[in-house]
Amino acid sequence: MVCALASACCFGTASVLQAVAARAVETGSASGVDPVLLLRALRQWRYAAGLALDALGFLLQIAALRSLPLYAVGASLAASLAVTAVVASWLLDARLSTADWVAVATMCAGLAMVFPAAGSQGQHPGPVALRWSLPGLVLIVLVIGAIAGRFADRPRALLLGLGAGVAFAAVEVAIRLIGSFAVPQIFSDPALYTVLLGGLAGFVLLTSAFQRGSVTVATAGMVLVETAGPAVVGIVWLGDRPRNGLEWLAATGFVAAVAGALALTRFGGVAGRASDRQPPQRQ
Repeated sequence: MVCALASACCFGTASVLQAVAARAVETGSASGVDPVLLLRALRQWRYAAGLALDALGFLLQIAALRSLPLYAVGASLAASLAVTAVVASWLLDARLSTADWVAVATMCAGLAMVFPAAGSQGQHPGPVALRWSLPGLVLIVLVIGAIAGRFADRPRALLLGLGAGVAFAAVEVAIRLIGSFAVPQIFSDPALYTVLLGGLAGFVLLTSAFQRGSVTVATAGMVLVETAGPAVVGIVWLGDRPRNGLEWLAATGFVAAVAGALALTRFGGVAGRASDRQPPQRQ
């Protein structure tokens, strides 16, 4: 649980830094997915710092995913939006309204319900088709992201955000499916390649969404898929269950955490608005 919350803190802070950096570079392609944009963004120190926090958060997330049910980890990751809001108010002088603080409190209350109600992690290996379908799902999302360049800003941002959410959700499920981290067995596990491909795809899609449209819309799409998708997979196929008699508490807490996150998605766009006041930097 500590690892899950620490991971949320890393991801939430990284989002502010990366959003500023992504908006500060020029577009290199008309496509919805721009790999060159990621390379340009990496030259921004804010994006590099955010990436380092993402790496640390990912390691903490792995530890959490190997111990907790997927719905509990998903609820804690949704809390990264609360961290984003607080960090944005500190670094970017963005004021939190009463409604924003209510949303933060709702997320905290949701986590306070989810964690004590969470049962032990399910031990079902899941269907073989699930393990092998995840890499293909990530590739499909990348193709859809490339097609997104033909859409207007708002639907394009939503599509890219949803795509990033699918990619990150696939990573969460794949980490859970990895049977052993021992070498050389791990290199024959398709779940490993889902983690690598899905992580890269998620970063490219989300960076493109930050640069090309409403970050708020993109973040909302990502949060919905990244939290709900793995939770459903964990319950339906992997045997994740709340404690007996506390199913209602776990469900209420999960919904509260996600609802609070969605209420705070506008803070994904605070960094973008701040960087709009600065001229784009040629790299």
